[in-house]
Amino acid sequence: MWLSDVRTVLPDGVLERASVRIEEGLIKEVVEGPVRGGVTCKGLLLLPGFIDMHGDMIERDIEPRPRVHMPIELGLRDLDRNLAGCGITTAYAALSFSPSSTYGHVRSYEHTCLVIRELRRMRNRLLVDHKVHARFELTFPNALQVINDLIAEGNVDLVSLNDHTPGQGQYRDIERLVDSIAAHKGLSQAEAAQTVARRIEEASRPEHQLAATLSAIALTCRAHKVAMASHDDDTPRKVEMMAALGVVISEFPVTLEAADAARSRGLRTAMGAPNALRGESYSGNLSARQAHREGLLDILAADYHPSAMLPAVLELARIDPLGLAGAARLASANTAKALGLDDRGEIVPGKRADLVLADDRGIGHVIATISGGRLVYSNGRLGSATANAA
Repeated sequence: MWLSDVRTVLPDGVLERASVRIEEGLIKEVVEGPVRGGVTCKGLLLLPGFIDMHGDMIERDIEPRPRVHMPIELGLRDLDRNLAGCGITTAYAALSFSPSSTYGHVRSYEHTCLVIRELRRMRNRLLVDHKVHARFELTFPNALQVINDLIAEGNVDLVSLNDHTPGQGQYRDIERLVDSIAAHKGLSQAEAAQTVARRIEEASRPEHQLAATLSAIALTCRAHKVAMASHDDDTPRKVEMMAALGVVISEFPVTLEAADAARSRGLRTAMGAPNALRGESYSGNLSARQAHREGLLDILAADYHPSAMLPAVLELARIDPLGLAGAARLASANTAKALGLDDRGEIVPGKRADLVLADDRGIGHVIATISGGRLVYSNGRLGSATANAA
């Protein structure tokens, strides 16, 4: 199949009129100009399929309202379709093991393990390539054995080291956290403050215990060649500690100083596409646009809103030194390189045919998504020709 006469984003620039040939799930050829007999894509933009290393959406699909539990298979199917419609062709489901989380049952050890194993079971029947990002909360060391077992089974592709204790990381501004909890849960300021104090007490662990837990999870990840990321780095000191453990990505650094320290240690920095699109962090932390202006942003993650990926890429392309080519890397090639996915992330012959056809007018709209050479989403604009050719 040829995609003909399409504005194509290559690793180092953009071909205004190009054609791309897809065969056996791979990109076989990229040429300048239109070709005869191909699927005409004139006026559209062709980008590498988006690779999302951190997507928090899965829990909302399984439990759309508090204590309303849908079948896991239904939730995973709905998530898969949503991701395809957003141009995401490789998705790391970020799953947590936090029994005392406000998410309750859906983040229990048992339920999270069940979701991971069901995702693996369904993987070959889903539209996009799904992987597992296990979020390990350092203050819940009982999860260590659970994650060790999942890694040994080959069910985990990425581990992030999280600490959501109020007073540091994402929640370093306790007053802001109290205000947020009061607003979202309908509590008084005093009740919200008590909730925060209880979280701090529950999460408190001796420093030697935290160090032992970190060393144990890092040892397991190294033994099984599972990549590690740190989460919500807020100081250069924390970045140094995480780098020493072998992490390769600093996801959602909350200060410019932490992002700069991560870059100096050779870590890739990842931030949320919603943050980049809106121009600010919802929790008052580092703006992804500011990190980008400082040359400290490497990866865009869907975080909690996958439809923000394409608009965020287009927004950052306005200010990226390499324009669209540079901004597209944030959602594809850079993520692939950081996570060892050498077979995808660029529109280059020999790579997986993971592609997004988009209309880049306005905020941008995904027209079609191709995953491994298969048409997995179309809004109908290209007609039946694409479906027949695929």
